[in-house]
Amino acid sequence: MADRASIKDVAARAGVSFKTVSRVVNGVDTVLPELRARVEAAVVELDYVPNSAARSLKSGAGNAIGIVVDSIDDVFFASLVREIEDRALELGLAVIVGSTGFDPDRERDQLMRLAGQHVRGIILAPVGDHGDFLLPRKSTLPVVTVDRSVPGFDSVTVDDYAAATDAVERLVAAGHRSIALVGLDERLQTARRRRDAFVDTLARHGITAQERFMPEVAHHADAVRPVVDALLTQPDPPTALFVSNARHATSVVSVLHELDRTDVAMISFGSFGLAEAVAPSITCIDQDPRHIGALAFERLVARFDDPDGQAVDLRADTRLIARASDTLPVAGGTA
Repeated sequence: MADRASIKDVAARAGVSFKTVSRVVNGVDTVLPELRARVEAAVVELDYVPNSAARSLKSGAGNAIGIVVDSIDDVFFASLVREIEDRALELGLAVIVGSTGFDPDRERDQLMRLAGQHVRGIILAPVGDHGDFLLPRKSTLPVVTVDRSVPGFDSVTVDDYAAATDAVERLVAAGHRSIALVGLDERLQTARRRRDAFVDTLARHGITAQERFMPEVAHHADAVRPVVDALLTQPDPPTALFVSNARHATSVVSVLHELDRTDVAMISFGSFGLAEAVAPSITCIDQDPRHIGALAFERLVARFDDPDGQAVDLRADTRLIARASDTLPVAGGTA
């Protein structure tokens, strides 16, 4: 069965923007007759059926939503934002994107700015807990969180603990007993859950997680090199790395190649562009940010009609993409 035509298909066939198509199918009378005719013809030709979610959008509210994430150049959040933007455009909604830089104060400023611009709702990757600001506005400013949660609000997350457990189990099964965690940031729920899984999994195998193998790492790319270098130059260096986010994993791969230490086993929590292309190819836990973005957007649209309903916590699936990097034998250190 062929895929149903989307608003993108109609816009391309008619040679107009997404917004023009949205205005025509929603009965807005400010579209030029010529453009309206082209859109209507394309709708008939493609048998286009408007997204039923659009019917839940109330009139009289703002026509934009806000997205606040850690960094817009992060591979995970870049894909997530793109998916949300695509879906918002289909409903005639604009998107305003802001970043926190992992700074709770900056995050609060972004939330205040979006509230002042009367956005219809916000999709947020929280760094701090701003319930004191968000809860009093819940009826007029719906919020859905992604990757992490804020009490009282809808969230879309993954099972960080279970996925990280599977990753560490694979490294232990390959014979590694000196395993380091790269990417710890105590401020973030995700990082803490992945750290807990790392520690607990090693303990189940009679291995004590060493503090020297769990360094905190700043989030800018330049912070990874000294951390990896310090780990690998220790008297008894790790033979495997569990990297707890894709942003750091990209840098770790680069550093390992520059140091000619591609003998170090590795698993990344999060996939990234070069994971399959490098040698050895990198085993990853794939979170599918576009799926997470889609779920978050659907929840936000649902909240437009039910802003005060009970919070819903959605759990997106992950999958481990097995490649070569986790199967490397113990070498270059103490097993």
